[in-house]
Amino acid sequence: MTNLHQHSEPAIRVEGLTKRFGDLEALAGVDFEVPAGTVLGVLGPNGAGKTTTVRILTTVLRADGGTASVLGIDVARRPDAVRARIGLAGQYAAVDGNLTGRENLRLIGRLTHLGRPRAMARADELLERFGLADAGDRLARTYSGGMRRRLDLAAALVHRPPVLFLDEPTTGLDPHGRANLWEVIEDLAADGTTVLLTTQYLEEADRLADDIVLINNGTVIARGTPAELKARLGSTVIEVGLDDDHAAARASEVVAPFGVRTPSRTGRVVQVEVADGARTVVQALRALDAHGLETLELNVREPSLDDVFLSLTGDRRDRDDEIPRAARPETLERSETRGAA
Repeated sequence: MTNLHQHSEPAIRVEGLTKRFGDLEALAGVDFEVPAGTVLGVLGPNGAGKTTTVRILTTVLRADGGTASVLGIDVARRPDAVRARIGLAGQYAAVDGNLTGRENLRLIGRLTHLGRPRAMARADELLERFGLADAGDRLARTYSGGMRRRLDLAAALVHRPPVLFLDEPTTGLDPHGRANLWEVIEDLAADGTTVLLTTQYLEEADRLADDIVLINNGTVIARGTPAELKARLGSTVIEVGLDDDHAAARASEVVAPFGVRTPSRTGRVVQVEVADGARTVVQALRALDAHGLETLELNVREPSLDDVFLSLTGDRRDRDDEIPRAARPETLERSETRGAA
């Protein structure tokens, strides 16, 4: 995570962005800015509008309304200029499995006009940087998922773009592969690359992002640093485990007066956010005891981005089946954007 926001023209600016797919309003007036040299995490459930926003910013889609610019360049008016200055990597690795890792990177170098010697040198440099040097001459189809994802990210960096778009880049990776990719992203940010990262992994946003924009149903419903968003929930989260669902439902009613908002319940576990942790824990336990409700488990912790997410969106509904197939990320023709990557 970078620490300093540069006081200059934002690297990415989005104002009033709208987009419809038939009857579905995918974006309903999205606004945000990304200062140069920082990482913005864009969070939201499936179908919230994250990928649609990225596809507009990377010139794959045209917005129906509003404006978007990258490095001061309007994405609708000068798409070629934008593509020359950005990189794009997503959850679906777009490398050619019938080429070796080295051949993939050299090809991208030639497509981005590096020239043969520079493309060859850049491919070797990136294979080394991403821990793929030993596998550079193997066909990409023999790579593991994590290796293909790293190769895809390397391909997005061949032409040294100052702005990088990462659309759920660690989806489907195992914890080790995810941690490795996080380190790469942190290194890029430390080198001054501006990064827009869409993700559903709250831990990922907490670790990598300087600022977070939370999108739901096509609109921005919250923004701020991870610490600012977590601070909105009160200082402490109390989780209480009961005998069964019925007892948990009763307990939820008993502890409700102690919370800063309505308690949530998952099965036999009740969760309540409170402003005064230690004192409120004692009072809540006494109230449960007075109502004959035995507490089997007790957990007291600071709020997480997961709490923020659930509090603001209400649930984790998956809207993928509401989105036309042509608008889903898996149908994105990455050949359209490889010039941008």
